Formats: sequence, C-alpha cells, structure tokens
Amino acid sequence: MRHRKSGRKLGRKAGHRKSLMSNLASQLIKYKRIKTTDAKAKELRMFIEPLVTFAKKGDLHARRQVLRKIPHKEIVGILFKDIGPTYSDRDGGYTRIIKLGFRDNDRAPVSIIEFVDLAGVSLKEEPETTT
Repeated sequence: MRHRKSGRKLGRKAGHRKSLMSNLASQLIKYKRIKTTDAKAKELRMFIEPLVTFAKKGDLHARRQVLRKIPHKEIVGILFKDIGPTYSDRDGGYTRIIKLGFRDNDRAPVSIIEFVDLAGVSLKEEPETTT
C-alpha cells in the first residue's frame, strides 16, 4: 500500500527523476516561467521552494546545499543574486501554478509554473519558433 508516501514517480527511475527536477528547476530559475505538465509542475514546486529558502540565507553552506541539487554554478548564481533577495520578506509560497488546459496531441494536462512577485526581476522570453 502506498499510504502516506509523498511525491510522484512520474514514470521514471530515481536517477532520471532527479535529473528531470534539476533541469526543470534550472529552466525555471533562468526563464522565471516555464510550461510543463501538471504533475511535473507540482513536483517542481516541492523541489524549488526549499532552494529559494536556502537562497534567502545567502551563506556559503546554503550555496553548497543548492549546488547538490542543481550543479550549475551560473544558475545558482542567478538564484542567490536575483531571486533570493526578492523574497527576503516572504515565508514560502514563491511559485504559482496556472492551469492551461490539455495538450492537443496527447491530452495531457498542462500548466505554467512561475515565480510570484517578480516586479524587480525581468522575465527572459523563451525563443519563439516560426513555422
């Protein structure tokens, strides 16, 4: 029985799941807003919120703790330099999930996950493809 077990497996093995969360978190920190499935967005929220709390502390130990989860120094630098100080007065709830509906090809529920209160931080636009 699976009672009282938190988290989703997302149809992946443990290593693949950790890599997926690290990559999604890196993209969220870089672009401030990403589009993904509902299940991945909910898992990403649980993954990224403690990292932002570490970024608010700003010390060396916190930076090393975040580097264990996201091994990209430039992404961690953005997290500690831009995002952490923005949320210095907020106690959790750094992200928002907006449900978009269903994807056309496989009808998977899709959402946008973004950081809240980004008045001081500019949103980088993802490159658009023209078809």
